[in-house]
Amino acid sequence: MSNTGHLSDHPSEDKLSFLDKIVLFCLKNKLVVALIVFAVIGWGVLVAPFDWKIGSLPRNPVPVDAIPDIGENQQIVFTEWIGRSPQDVEDQITYPLTVSLLGVPGVKTIRSYSFFGFSSIYIIFKEDIEFYWSRTRVLEKLNSLPAGTLPDGIQPALGPDATALGQIYWYTLEGRDPDGNPIGGWNLNELRTIQDWYVRYFLLAAEGISEVASIGGYVQEYQIDVDPDAMRAARVSLEDIFMAVRMSNIDVGARTIEVNRVEYIIRGLGFIEKVSDIEMSVVTVNENIPIYVKDVAKVTLGPALRRGALDKGGAEASGGSVVVRYGFNPLQAIKNVKKKIDEISHGLPTKAVVDYKMVSRNDVEDFAAARGFHAFNDTELNQNDWLSWLLKNSREEWPDWINTSHVTVVPFYDRTDLIYETLGTLNTALAEEILVTIIVVIVLVMHLRSSILISALLPIAVLMCFIAMKTFGVDANIVALSGIAIAIGTMVDMGIIMCENILRHLDEAGPEENRLDVIFRATREVSGAVLTAVSTTIVSFLPVFTMIGAEGKLFKPLAFTKTFALFSSVIVALTIIPPAAHILFTAKIRSQRLKQFFLSGLIAAGIFIGIWLAWWAGLILVAMGVYHLAEDYLSTRIRSYGKWIVIIASALLVGILLTNHWLPLGQDKGLLRNLIFVMLLLGGLLLFFQMFQRFWYAPILRWCLDHKILFLLVPLCIMLFGVSAWMGVDRVFGFVPTAIRSTTVWKSASNTFPGFGKEFMPSLDEGSYLYMPTTMPHASIGEVLDVLQFQDKRLSSIPETGLVVGKLGRIESPLDPAPLSMIETVINYKSEYIIDKDGHRIKFRFDKEKQEYARDQDGNLIPDPDGKPYRQWREHIKSPDDIWKEIVDAAQIPGATSAPKLQPIAARIVMLQSGMRAPMGIKVKGPDLETIE
Repeated sequence: MSNTGHLSDHPSEDKLSFLDKIVLFCLKNKLVVALIVFAVIGWGVLVAPFDWKIGSLPRNPVPVDAIPDIGENQQIVFTEWIGRSPQDVEDQITYPLTVSLLGVPGVKTIRSYSFFGFSSIYIIFKEDIEFYWSRTRVLEKLNSLPAGTLPDGIQPALGPDATALGQIYWYTLEGRDPDGNPIGGWNLNELRTIQDWYVRYFLLAAEGISEVASIGGYVQEYQIDVDPDAMRAARVSLEDIFMAVRMSNIDVGARTIEVNRVEYIIRGLGFIEKVSDIEMSVVTVNENIPIYVKDVAKVTLGPALRRGALDKGGAEASGGSVVVRYGFNPLQAIKNVKKKIDEISHGLPTKAVVDYKMVSRNDVEDFAAARGFHAFNDTELNQNDWLSWLLKNSREEWPDWINTSHVTVVPFYDRTDLIYETLGTLNTALAEEILVTIIVVIVLVMHLRSSILISALLPIAVLMCFIAMKTFGVDANIVALSGIAIAIGTMVDMGIIMCENILRHLDEAGPEENRLDVIFRATREVSGAVLTAVSTTIVSFLPVFTMIGAEGKLFKPLAFTKTFALFSSVIVALTIIPPAAHILFTAKIRSQRLKQFFLSGLIAAGIFIGIWLAWWAGLILVAMGVYHLAEDYLSTRIRSYGKWIVIIASALLVGILLTNHWLPLGQDKGLLRNLIFVMLLLGGLLLFFQMFQRFWYAPILRWCLDHKILFLLVPLCIMLFGVSAWMGVDRVFGFVPTAIRSTTVWKSASNTFPGFGKEFMPSLDEGSYLYMPTTMPHASIGEVLDVLQFQDKRLSSIPETGLVVGKLGRIESPLDPAPLSMIETVINYKSEYIIDKDGHRIKFRFDKEKQEYARDQDGNLIPDPDGKPYRQWREHIKSPDDIWKEIVDAAQIPGATSAPKLQPIAARIVMLQSGMRAPMGIKVKGPDLETIE
């Protein structure tokens, strides 16, 4: 192989610029460049945000979420004062704490709320204050409060190191049979106990989790109902009973004693373990007669006062919410949670459940007696013996009326699907952009090897962008990855400019000139211009980097990723393309055996790439290798057309792949019609530009130069038209006299161009809605629960909805200070077509003769790559907006307001920004409530 040589006609290295020296180094040290390229590709794959399967290699991906967290930089101080009114909480806790916390460094503002039994104070810090530094300052202030600032026994607590947007996983606990079907058998007290003492702690141990908050069910507590008459007769007060119970519920430590040279620890065991322990507590002694708690009160077990409840499909449930730690990778945190759930799922409680609709109690007792154990312990099922027998015997031996119920963690809100769908959409968009670019490059450049070289620039530059995102801590989300998609067009320009100039210099160079010298001269000629062009684009994004607040958090990631992508494309264009072009454009294999060996290796590499990476790329490499192997045996005429055949075939192949990705006319139109549409669209555009450049550009340019003033009126009119459409006719032409404004023409123009509306945060289809109506503020938990259950039943009846889970009140977390009258219902609706985890439609076998989908013996659809996707929406449902209309109509009941159209993440962002639960609201401030009213 001959492709090297000494630079013969170039300036001395002392006169070369730093950029020229880098290019020259890369041209001379191709092995170093190749090793760096392989290292970059490997590193980029390891840190890529997409969930690529790379075997056992350790991945450390860029943190991924659906959208950026644009909430305020805030900390929460949460204080409980059980049983106290909101006014007492405001006067004695919220106000003193707010005044004290105003002196914390970096505080911008403080929002505080006082509710029945607790206080929530939101401390909003300036954006440049580091999150964990602000937590330490708040803790210092709380620990240094002067004595008497708060009531005795009240201890304010700092909220979790997370934001409300970190609620990434919601779940319920349900009883499931061995087949995974709901079976029940557990009451709300049991499920809440399992949640609080088992599930919660296991999930809290998952890496990246800040908090696991419980919601729903009943918390069991000892309840003492006093008898005033008995208290009066025994001459005891409530304080006496309170102190008696309090003092009886302690363990006492004493000294040690030594007996027979062994040391024993003396302990006084006094912790309450059952109801009778409280009943036998001595309150006082009257005339040498002890007065016990049972003499003046009734002690029972009962549910604690609750300020929240959970409902699933019209039935009460118990579950929890998992919150990711601030700054941790949400996708990785969800994976860690699911791994913990898999670890603990087999260890969660199981009980035997009898269906008494199918069997009587006597039959159950007879069945158990025949197998040597008692069926019941008093009135309860003998769980130990039943479970022992059921687990020892196969399910075929179980009677139909008995089954097992295993507590199972069932998610109803999992952000994994949204993240994967978002990444899948962007992955598809990037792939389609790259495919379109490859077609354009192949057709316009008309040089297959340079087309391959230019196209290879894009994936390498994207991987380098991922490395930069990981290094500089830029999280991957729909906004950040959009920056890469926007930069694709500019990125490919670098490769086209470089390759075109190299090809032109090679064509003009004499046969005796050294090819390495020619390529260096061609690269040097345009390298400065390329760097300047990219620098200009990057400089234009500098204002975005200066944004602060929510705007900065939203748009800075896009500016970073586009900048990274452009820098990466410049690095690839200046350091990788020149040495690659030297090998690809000028290398000639003189040995026939070596040529055959090289082409065989190309075919083998194509087969490997086709199987493991991309079948179309592998097919192109295999076709190239086969063509060049057979080239010596082909006629001269065929070889003269070989270049065109390969180019057309490659463009057609990439076009087929693009069509299969895109399907612009819809799946039902078939691949052929979509392919014809894509080819006509791309071909028509490319033909138009070619015709314009060849036949029309010169005459139009000549006319514009000859009639400058007349031509400049065209862009002026376009600019005025665009500004009018953007800002509105009335605003742009505000100087126009009133008489003209009253004309019909002016009114028509004003109505046609009123100006664009403004939407700060573009809506993202999250695949679920958050329905948030409210009831009367004084409604009881029972009334609100009735409303919630009725709405959930109505919403579950909509065919397009999946899981419907509603929450009233608050979860046990400082992140959720919701009153009882506040309802939050998560409505997961079905996608229009059945899709996989990346958001791609799944095709199923379709019988064209019967015009129906084929199903297996269990009634399930049969996947078929050549089939049709299955639509899950009714005919009149065309968009998620139509589903929302169905939701609003179904949920309209007396006693509850309607709700704004919100989605879970969007709603959290709105509440974090404004402290309200609607995208638009009014805050009225005044000295007191009467004045405000």
